[in-house]
Order: sequence, then C-alpha cells, then structure tokens
Amino acid sequence: MFLPQTAHRPLDGLKVLDFTHALAGPYCTMLMAAYGAEVYKIEGVDSGDMGRTWGPPFQGGEASFFLGLNSGKKAISIDLKDPRGREICQRLVQSADILIENFRPGAMDRLDLGYQQAQALNPSLVYCSISGYGQTGPSRDAAAMDLIMQAACGLISTTGTPSGEVARCGHSVADISAGMLALVGILLALRVREQTGKGQYVDISMLDSMISAMASSFAFCLGSGTDPKPMGTAFATIVPYACFPARDGQIALAAASERLWKAFGEATGRPDLVEDARFATNSLRVRNRGILEPLVCEILSSGTVEEWCERFREFGIPCAPVRTLSQVAADPQAQAREMFPVVEHSRAGAVRVTGAPVKLSDTPGSVQGAAPLPGEHTRAALRALLNMDDEMINALAAARVIKESGQ
Repeated sequence: MFLPQTAHRPLDGLKVLDFTHALAGPYCTMLMAAYGAEVYKIEGVDSGDMGRTWGPPFQGGEASFFLGLNSGKKAISIDLKDPRGREICQRLVQSADILIENFRPGAMDRLDLGYQQAQALNPSLVYCSISGYGQTGPSRDAAAMDLIMQAACGLISTTGTPSGEVARCGHSVADISAGMLALVGILLALRVREQTGKGQYVDISMLDSMISAMASSFAFCLGSGTDPKPMGTAFATIVPYACFPARDGQIALAAASERLWKAFGEATGRPDLVEDARFATNSLRVRNRGILEPLVCEILSSGTVEEWCERFREFGIPCAPVRTLSQVAADPQAQAREMFPVVEHSRAGAVRVTGAPVKLSDTPGSVQGAAPLPGEHTRAALRALLNMDDEMINALAAARVIKESGQ
C-alpha cells in the first residue's frame, strides 16, 4: 500500500525545454512530467511533433500515439526559422534547468541552440541530446529510427523463429531504452550540478542504449565466441524457459533453477523427468532441449492455461498466460498499480494513458493531465517565463513567430 500522495514530487521546480519528437525523447519527458518537472514542449508554427500524425487510431482527431506519449506537458509553438523565434528560445534557455532534443547531430547548432551556445547563456543548464549513434564516431550523421536501431544493434538477428526467420521486437524497444537512459543521464547530471553548480552535456545514443540493455545477450556472444540465433520464445542458456502450448492458449514457463526444475516435476506429476540423467542439470537440459521441450509441450497440452498457471503458482514456479495488450489493460494487478489512469482531453475526451512506473512512498509521481494541443500554452508560458505582456505576444502571433492553440 502506497502512502497518500503529497504536494511534493521529486522533480518539482525543474523547468524542461523539450525539443523532442516521435518516441525516445517524448517518453523521457513524459516521465519527467509525471514526477513533477514543468515540461514545455517546443514545436514549430507550421509543423509539430511527427507523432501527432502517426495514426490511426485517432481520438477526437488527435493521434492516440501522441496522446499516449505526451501527457502532463505544456505546448509552445515557435518559428525557429525566424530570428525572433530563435531569440525567444534563447531567452527560454536562460530560465531552464534542462534542455532535451533528439534531432540529427548538428541540427540544434544550426538554430543557434546547440550545447555550446546554450551553455554560454546558462552555465547551469543540463543539456541532453538523443540520437541514433551518438555525437561521435563514423556513424554519427546516419539517420535512425527504432527499426533501424533494432537491426544495427543486433537485436533483430536474435529475434524470430528457430528456422531463421527474423522479426522486429513488437514494441519500440530501442526508442524506449534510449528514453529511459536519457532520464538516468539527466538525473546523474543534476546530481553533479547540486555539488558544483555547473550543468553538462548528456550524449545518449540509441545504439549505446541497446548494447547496454542487451548485456546478457552480449555476455553470451563474447563468452562463447558465437552469435545467438533466433529461438522463438526460448532462451539459449535455460531450459525449460519458453512459451508452450496448453489446451486453449500459450503459457510462458521459466524453470530457471534446479529447485524450480524439481518443483516442475512435482507440479506436473512427472518426477521421472527430474530423475532422468539427461535432464539432471541445467547444462544437460540445454544440451538436450530437443528432447525435453517436446515432452514439456506434451504435458502442458493436457490442461488449460488457467489450470497450469494455478498449479505452477502453488509450487512457486514463474509462469504467465501469453496475453494481449487489451487483456493487460484490464488486469486487476495493473489497475492496483495505477498503470492505466484516465485523463480528460479537450478534444479527445477521456483518454487512458500509461501511468508512473516508479512507485515512491513519500513523493510519488502521477500523470498530471492530458497531452497538449499545438501551442496550447504559448501565451501562458511566455507570460510566466519571459514576463511578456499581451501586446508583445499579440504582435508575435500576428507575425506568425509564435502560434496559439486554435490559430
């Protein structure tokens, strides 16, 4: 049971300028907003985050993708091609704690908003760049998207069927990994700033992020001198550890220790398997997976997924039904953990989004509102952050240097 939410959240008071688009950056800043940061999403006056166009599905004319990745943020529309727009952003930099962007390397420099320019304006600024390959190295300038990075990092070569057909991971793991590590990097830099008063540059590469996230896979490769091959849902170094067919669906099973293997024999009424010399240790089970896995399939086909899950849980064996996303969204466990809160959007109405994943007892995070409309907070932000009056804002809006919601 979590303590009641207080008025304080871990990132309260931090101002973030969010120049990100698509997924990796918006995911990072969505988490920052959930834990208290004021996130100002900067978009152009004629074009915004490409995620606004990624659909269907749409809700109230708004892309569900965008609604799900930008909750709790404030939106400002500024023409960065106009010198007056760049000047506004430079003034915003002076009042910010964090700037995060995920353009191609060099793009922010061309807008006079690169790290060196920003640091000169605000030496305490933590500046984070997310890119496909990072800011150094021979691949620095290559274009990247999640699919490309899943291929480049080796993940796709290990994901697929035992016959050799490869597959993209079903969710954008390269983007999300980079977004998570961007948040880690920003928090590390903020910790140093507490001690020194100085900000610094945080260079996040999707490739680096995936290499780190795939540490166990690279441990196998570097230790064995061989490349992992696609194995479906199986795992190279543990047996049984895969999804198996039951009478009415698939069940994931992980007997990942000798204790759990013995428990599997007891739970299934097959102590003979545990006593079989071919399966006496995990390394022998791995060596003889071609014999053992068909036996496990035969055993599990005699019952339903629910029956086997109940049985295995009695014996403490990790297992789960292979569920769809809609089944997960309806799961009482996910509801108890507040992982699918509902927020109200002015156009889309009630929108279910993903919740704050890190549970803190004293300063918990929570989704603070729906994703913003383009330019929804332009006027309020320029008033609050730059002390602009309505006359100045009206003049900038008339000149299309900025845009407000509905323009």
